[in-house]
Amino acid sequence: MTPREVLALCREKDVKAVDLRFMDFPGLWQHFTIPVSKLDEDIFEDGLGFDGSSIRGWQAINESDMLVVPQPETAWIDPFTELTTLAMICNIQDPITREDYSRDPRNVARKAVNYLKSSGVADSAFIGPEAEFFIFDDIRFDHKSHQGFYYIDSVEGEWNRGRDEGPNLGYKLRHKEGYFPVPPADQMMNIRNEMMQTMIDCGLDVEAQHHEVATAGQSEIDLRFQELVHMADQLLMFKYIIKNVAKKYNKTVTFMPKPIFADNGSGMHTHISLWKGNEPIFAGSGYAGLSEAAMYAIGGILKHAPALLAFTNPTTNSYKRLVPGYEAPVNLAYSQRNRSAACRIPMYSASPKSKRIEFRCPDPSCNPYLAFSALLMAVIDGIQNKINPGEPLDKDIYDLPPEELAAVPKAPGSLDEALLALASDHEFLLRGDVFTSDVIETWIKYKMEREVDAMRLRPHPYEFCLYYDI
Repeated sequence: MTPREVLALCREKDVKAVDLRFMDFPGLWQHFTIPVSKLDEDIFEDGLGFDGSSIRGWQAINESDMLVVPQPETAWIDPFTELTTLAMICNIQDPITREDYSRDPRNVARKAVNYLKSSGVADSAFIGPEAEFFIFDDIRFDHKSHQGFYYIDSVEGEWNRGRDEGPNLGYKLRHKEGYFPVPPADQMMNIRNEMMQTMIDCGLDVEAQHHEVATAGQSEIDLRFQELVHMADQLLMFKYIIKNVAKKYNKTVTFMPKPIFADNGSGMHTHISLWKGNEPIFAGSGYAGLSEAAMYAIGGILKHAPALLAFTNPTTNSYKRLVPGYEAPVNLAYSQRNRSAACRIPMYSASPKSKRIEFRCPDPSCNPYLAFSALLMAVIDGIQNKINPGEPLDKDIYDLPPEELAAVPKAPGSLDEALLALASDHEFLLRGDVFTSDVIETWIKYKMEREVDAMRLRPHPYEFCLYYDI
C-alpha cells in the first residue's frame, strides 16, 4: 500500500483518526493519535515529532526530540475503537540526521534482513512463532515494603472445583490436561474463535486456534509464517487483538511465561527457514531431511543459545518455565522429534518447502523484532562458519543415565546468566551493524538494573513459608 492508497482508504472507510504505533525497547507497543485531517503524503516522508526521552531505554532528556515515520504498507483499521481509526506502524528517526534510530527494535529487524541479503547466504528469512497465552477472569497483584502478593482466578481453574458458583457445573480442567478437550470443558472456545476471526478481518493469516496444556484458560493461536519484519509487525497486532477481545468478555490475557505454579508455562516455539532464489535452502538429504546449511544453522543456534536467550527469554519469569526435568526445552541439542531439545525439526510434511528449524526456547514476553533478529544472526553465523551441531538427541531425555545427561549442555537458568552470556558472546550480533554495541550495552544495563536487581532485592512470599520460623 502506498501513501496515496492509505489516504484513499481513509476516505473509503470514513476514517476519523490515525493511530501511530511503535515498539519501545523492552517490547511494549506505544502510540499516539492524530485527526485524519492532519494526515497527508508529506508525513510519510517527513514524519511527526515526539519525546523520545519518555520511552523506556531510549533517549536522554537533552536529546529527546525524535520522529515517527509511518509505514503505509502496515495500515489497518482498528476494530476496537469507537471512532473509526486507521493504525500504522512507524519507524523511528533522528530529526537532525534523519538516520534510523539504532535502538528502534524495528530498525534492528530491518537491518538483520538486509544483512542476510548482503551475506549471500539467502534472500529471505521466514519466521513462524507459536505464541501461547492465558485467559484469566481476575488478576490482582501488588508489592510494597511490608507485603507482596498475586491472586489469579479462572472459571476453568482446577482450584475452583469446590467453589459455590450457583451452580458450579464442574467443568474444570485438571493441571496439564487442557490439550485438547472439547467444550464445555474448553470454556474459551467462543472467545478464541472471536480472536481468530478478528485477526482474519484485520488481514492476519491464521492457521489454527486451540486450548493449550495448562488449566485456567491457556490457549494458542497460530499464524502462518511470514517474512521476518512482517511477522514481528503481525505479532504485535496479534497480541493487541487477543487482549482487546478478551477485554470485551471482561477477561484478561497475559503473555507472561509462567503465571501459574505447578502447571505448564507459555512458550513461543519459533520456526525459521531461509530461502534463496525462491528455493528453500534448509531442505536436503541429511538428518531429518535437512541440508548441510540447515545443520550449520542449528550449530549456530546451539552455540549462541545462552546469549540468544537474553532476547528470546528476556524476563526473570522466563526462567520459571525453563526448568530441567520437565517438557521445557532446556537441553541445548537438536532432534527431529524430541520436544525437550532446544532445536526440533518438525516432521509433519515431506515437502522441501516445509523444511524448517523450530527453536523451542523462546517465550512470548520477548520483543519480537529483537528476538527474531538475534535468532537470524545466529543462523547466519552458523552457516558462514560451518558450525557443527554435533549428534542429535533422539533418546528419551528422562531415561538417560546421569553421566550422559550431564554431558548435554543446558540453557541458562536465570535472566542474569543469559545477560552475562550475551555480554561475553555478541560479536555475531554486531555484524552488518545490525545490533550496535550501544544496543547490547543498553539492553544488558536496563535488564540488570530494572529487572534482575529489582527481583533480588525483594523478599518472595514463599520465602516466608520456608524460613519465617527459623
